[in-house]
Amino acid sequence: MEEINSLQNARIKKWTLLHKKKYRDESGLFLIEGEHLIEEALKAGCVETILFDEACPFAFDNTVKVTAAIMKKLSANVSDVHLIAVCHQKTKTAEKPKRAVLLDGVQDPGNLGTIIRTAVSFGFDEVILSPDCADLYNEKTVRATQGALFHIPCARGDLSEAIAGLKQQGFAVHATALDSSVPLQQLEETEKMAFVFGNEGQGVTEKIQKESDSRVRIEMEGFESLNVAVAAGIVMYRFRR
Repeated sequence: MEEINSLQNARIKKWTLLHKKKYRDESGLFLIEGEHLIEEALKAGCVETILFDEACPFAFDNTVKVTAAIMKKLSANVSDVHLIAVCHQKTKTAEKPKRAVLLDGVQDPGNLGTIIRTAVSFGFDEVILSPDCADLYNEKTVRATQGALFHIPCARGDLSEAIAGLKQQGFAVHATALDSSVPLQQLEETEKMAFVFGNEGQGVTEKIQKESDSRVRIEMEGFESLNVAVAAGIVMYRFRR
């Protein structure tokens, strides 16, 4: 077991930079905090290093004991944190997917993380993010997934290309929209289904709506729309596996 006691240590400085997206993208690493998230990351084989300042509950080869001051510097949490892990951004691919979620410009990290958590809970196979979605490895996104991030393939790419690829695999692609849409209860279930959820303010772009097979809406009274994470939860529950 290694010990680091200085805030000026080169590794501590390098890990501190992981709070910025630029360095997460360059290094392929990100930070997570707390026992539950680390446990899920260990199951997925994503952990590079575990740092602790009191005790480490995990039997893991690469652990580093640090001071409380170092832990505070590395933590994005306002409350005391005693376990932090440096993790690899591990790319997974879905095997024989039958349910997919596509996100068109979802901006809020909490919404993104909640949708990923819900996708895992309801048996969806993959999540595809447009380039302008919130960062998958933002601290708030990771925390909102509650570890689900480690158990579902999440990819970022051009949605038009993703939709074309899904259609080639036999998917029916449905965009959530208010206009010219069918009620959710009337949507026919098929073997392979993909659903597109849009930006919190603008919804799914018109281009992506036109490229989808159909438009679908959640029936409701009093309001025209729901929070995107709530809407995604309702749709995914309706067509859960």
